[in-house]
Amino acid sequence: MPVAGILLAAGEGSRLGQPKALVELGGQTLAERGIAMLRDGGADPVLIVTGAAAVSEVPATVVHNPAWRDGMGSSLAAGLTALADHDGTSAVVIALADQPLIGAGAVRRLIAAHRGGATIAVATYDGQPRNPVLISREHWAAVIESARGDVGARAFLRAHPDLVTGVECRDTGVPDDIDTPDDLRRARAAISPGR
Repeated sequence: MPVAGILLAAGEGSRLGQPKALVELGGQTLAERGIAMLRDGGADPVLIVTGAAAVSEVPATVVHNPAWRDGMGSSLAAGLTALADHDGTSAVVIALADQPLIGAGAVRRLIAAHRGGATIAVATYDGQPRNPVLISREHWAAVIESARGDVGARAFLRAHPDLVTGVECRDTGVPDDIDTPDDLRRARAAISPGR
């Protein structure tokens, strides 16, 4: 069964000074880069959850979250609710637009872990859990219920550590956030042509 992808890209980027989805990095917006990562990693269909800025002409289903100011939890709930209509989807890989240096290899490894029996798989970097995260359909309702503020799926994952499979992804990319102009400068410096 297919594994879908959701890119959370609704924030206004207050510390960055512009909506993160529209920030350019390596010739692509962060929205385009995140969608490409999910697709290249094997996720299909791919949804992007927007809020502060309109995103159009992207190879993904756009889901607008009118409650984006409430935080990432509301965007995750909006994406999972929209995805629930795709009956053939067994799981979803959730990624954040402001972590553009995570590679498609991380997505592939999470999907492989799911196909191997994991119902929740979390990318780890040197053993530390970060993003992306894969969640099987059977857990979506509970994740939606627990998604509040800026914690996304974290509350559900912490409440059910026995369900979580860590998948080491240190060699596939870097999970650094782009929150400030300095973060963006570092990301631009880290990108080599074709990365």
